[in-house]
Amino acid sequence: MSSWTLKSIPPHDWFLCLDVESYFDHEHDPETLFEEGFTRPIPVGERDVIVTVFFNGDPDSPEFNIECKESLSKDEIDEANKSLSKILGTDMDIRPLYDKAANDKVLGDKLSAFYGLKRMTRANLFEDIQYRIVEMQMNHKPTAKKMMYAIREAYGTALEYKGGTLAAWPRPFQLMKADPANIRKLGPTLRKGQYLTGLAADIVGGTFDVDHVTNCDPLEAYEQLTSVRGIGPSAAQDLIMMRGKTEAVFPSNKQKDEEKGLRRWIIWSYGEDPHNCSEEKFQKLIQNWKGYESCALEFLYLNYIMKEKEERAKKKS
Repeated sequence: MSSWTLKSIPPHDWFLCLDVESYFDHEHDPETLFEEGFTRPIPVGERDVIVTVFFNGDPDSPEFNIECKESLSKDEIDEANKSLSKILGTDMDIRPLYDKAANDKVLGDKLSAFYGLKRMTRANLFEDIQYRIVEMQMNHKPTAKKMMYAIREAYGTALEYKGGTLAAWPRPFQLMKADPANIRKLGPTLRKGQYLTGLAADIVGGTFDVDHVTNCDPLEAYEQLTSVRGIGPSAAQDLIMMRGKTEAVFPSNKQKDEEKGLRRWIIWSYGEDPHNCSEEKFQKLIQNWKGYESCALEFLYLNYIMKEKEERAKKKS
C-alpha cells in the first residue's frame, strides 16, 4: 500500500466541487465523498491503479491525502500526481483572478461566495473527450455516465475493488480496436462509436497529439479540437476548459445569426444581447478574466447550479 500527500496552490476548497455532479462519474455519489473520499482509477505508466483522495478541508493550506492499495515506486507516484493534479486542479494558481476581478459586476460576488473553487476534470484530455462525445445531445446526464461506464467496462482494464471490479478508462490502443456497432449496443449511437474509435486510432497513429493539445495555446487547441470528428465549436469550447489550465477561448459561433455555446451565456450574464455583441465588446466584457477565462467561467457555472438547487428546493417546500 502507498500513501502520500499532494499539496495544492491556495486558495482551494475541494468541497465546493461536491455540488457539481458533472465533475463526477457513474461510480461516484457526491454526498458520500466527504467521508469516504474520492475514489477512481488513474493511469500510471503502462498500468492503471485505483486511488482514494481525501481533502484536508483547509482552503488556505490545501492538501490532499492519497491512498493506493498498490505499492508504488517514487516514479510511479510522480506519474500518478500528474493525473491527480489535472483532476483536482492543484497546479492552477488563480490568485491573480481574485485581484483582477474583485470589482467585476458579474464575477466579483461569486469569487467571494465560492472562495477556493477550482474545477475538476478527468485524468487526461482523452478521458474528457470520450465523455464529451458520449454525453453529446443527451439531456439526462446520469444515463450518459452509465453509458460511459459501460464502455469503460467493455474496453478498459478491470481493477479489483471491494470484492468486485472497477473499470479503468480505456486507453487509445484499447478503444481503437472496438467495433462501433458493439459500442452502439452499450447505448451510444453508432456515429458516436465511430467518433470514439476514430479518435483513438488518430491518437495511436500520431495524427492527433493529446499532450500537445493539452499544453498549447488555447486558440490552437480549439482549432485542433474542432478538426476532430464529433467535436463541434461548442464541444471544443467546453473541452478547452478541461485541460487543467487557467486560460480558455470562446470564439464566436453564430448559427442563423444566433450566438451559440459558452460565449452566448457569458454575454447574457453581463446583461448584453448575445446576438449583437462585437468581438471588441465581448473582450471588454471579460477584460478582468484575461488569462483566467477557464477559472472565471466556472464560478458562474457553480452559481448557476446553486440557484437551480435553490429553485428546486422552493418548489418542494
